[in-house]
Amino acid sequence: MSTVRKSSAFAYRPHPHLYEINAWAWLEELSAKFGRKIGLRDVPESEWDDIASLGFDFVWLMGIWERSPVGRRFFQTDSPSFSGFDAALPGWKLSQVVGSPYSVHRYQPDPRIGSWADLDFVRVRLRERHIGLILDFVANHTAPDHLWTKSHPEYYVRGSQDNFKQNPSDFYLVETKAEPNLLAHGRDPYFPPWRDVVQLNYFEPDTRSALIDELRELAKHCDGVRCDMAMLVLNDVFARTWGPLLAGYEPPPREFWSEAIVAVPEFVWLAEVYWNCEGPIQSLGFQFTYDKGLYDALRDGDIDEVHARLSADVTSQARAARFLENHDEARSAAVFGSAKREAFGTLIATLPGMRFYHQGQLDGRKIHLPIPLAMAAPEPPDVETRAFYERILRLTNESVFHSGDWQLLEIQTAGDDTFRNLVAYQWLARDAWKFVIVNLSNAESQARVRFPAGISPSQQYVFADQLHDVQYVRAGEEIVQSGLYVRLEPYRAHLFDVTPL
Repeated sequence: MSTVRKSSAFAYRPHPHLYEINAWAWLEELSAKFGRKIGLRDVPESEWDDIASLGFDFVWLMGIWERSPVGRRFFQTDSPSFSGFDAALPGWKLSQVVGSPYSVHRYQPDPRIGSWADLDFVRVRLRERHIGLILDFVANHTAPDHLWTKSHPEYYVRGSQDNFKQNPSDFYLVETKAEPNLLAHGRDPYFPPWRDVVQLNYFEPDTRSALIDELRELAKHCDGVRCDMAMLVLNDVFARTWGPLLAGYEPPPREFWSEAIVAVPEFVWLAEVYWNCEGPIQSLGFQFTYDKGLYDALRDGDIDEVHARLSADVTSQARAARFLENHDEARSAAVFGSAKREAFGTLIATLPGMRFYHQGQLDGRKIHLPIPLAMAAPEPPDVETRAFYERILRLTNESVFHSGDWQLLEIQTAGDDTFRNLVAYQWLARDAWKFVIVNLSNAESQARVRFPAGISPSQQYVFADQLHDVQYVRAGEEIVQSGLYVRLEPYRAHLFDVTPL
């Protein structure tokens, strides 16, 4: 667990911290803050310093690629989107609907964001602060007006006129000098098609080659990619989703991701992935995969599922990207509220894997920004939320949470069933010992925690709670014989530094 990985000569810690920034919205905020238009190159050094001071290993600049004019017009006229725009930015204007960053027109920075030179400038600024740069790769689809839709229609899933007659909203008509092409809109098989994108054909070898060429170019400008909806291009998923339109095509002998990762080595690969596809995606070479299951369990109050996920093999957990929010999810301050902040924030910050934070999360923002919108209404920072995150980020910047060994601890009853509401684990290094216990419920809960080794019955131990600046002295003999007694109020946590007295 303590081996440092490398990406394009960029070394990063195990269990790294990732900060997702909505690039367009951030630049709009900075422009308002400093009273002038700010692009990537113009971001003040102090802004990068602030991010570095919080201990982040990676910055993901989400949404820097050139956005599609067709995609923009779609959202400007898509009435079902308007209620979300109204909630995020009352009084929004059509000019503030800039289109989805996942409807990629070209893989080059959008003019509002900057240029390749500006991006490279920022990468150097981040490297100077020991921060790697993550960018988006949207594997499943392109914008309807991407150059390929006319120059290489064979790269896409295409339908016949009969397919179009049966489901006209599933296709996008691309005019050519010859017969028009009906390109399928991209889709998640469980939802209606995404009308602002068209579907790439992963059973077409030339499509794969073209996308790998794009990845090679991206790798010259960043340290890794976050791969949008990565499971959609797995051979079996792709076949199930598009089978009726794939006549004449056979599944390729290898998975696309295997080919891509071999082609772009020493690179960080982060997958957005759902449907319990984390294991298969990790087996193809991804260092990190979304842990949406843990997020869902916390949101739904499914404590048994939390326990199950934390009981998984630690090697696979070390490759999980843990989060309480991202640009697709509602704001954590709105979903969980201040009451659950300590418990869930401590949990995500101290588990193995990538610890994943979202712009605005540290300030307790509650407004969810729809991705086609340039900005959300301003919100004042929540002082208590900011103080909590600054503290937990400072604490988990300690090397033990990166180079140490993590172990889930056994919890036993202390007289009732409330021990089931708690989760406990430790981080051990040669010079440090941390013990974390979290109450996942809305009930006061108590338990006896068993430590597998390291406790001497002849010594006393100081448990210094670094979250609350209090200390407890406990006898080793009692801990060995009966387990450490812990009682926690609803949704509270302890992060103990343990030392022998």
